[in-house]
Amino acid sequence: MRYIVIWGLVLSLYSFNAAYAMRCGHKLVERGDYKDEVLAKCGEPDSVETHTKIVSRTIHFPGRTIDLQQYEEIQVEEWVYNFGRLRLQQYLRFENGKLREVKSLGRGY
Repeated sequence: MRYIVIWGLVLSLYSFNAAYAMRCGHKLVERGDYKDEVLAKCGEPDSVETHTKIVSRTIHFPGRTIDLQQYEEIQVEEWVYNFGRLRLQQYLRFENGKLREVKSLGRGY
């Protein structure tokens, strides 16, 4: 029973790390990498979608009657890599040129 729990923890840690990284050959792409680094390691993605999102934040001043609303425009790029039938497709989301999310999709084609 104890070994089953240990193996379960090891496997969950392995899958947890996989959600934050992608392997291109012998190179590893991780959250926090920049677009240029990913292009150098993996080449051009199979598809690219770009859009802009606006993020707002309210700044509260304690003891004051004024709150400030601050807006930031973020450039978002969503890339998909298709490594073929034997591997899962990989989804990468960049915000302002920095990798924020890596996610596995279904089987490639």
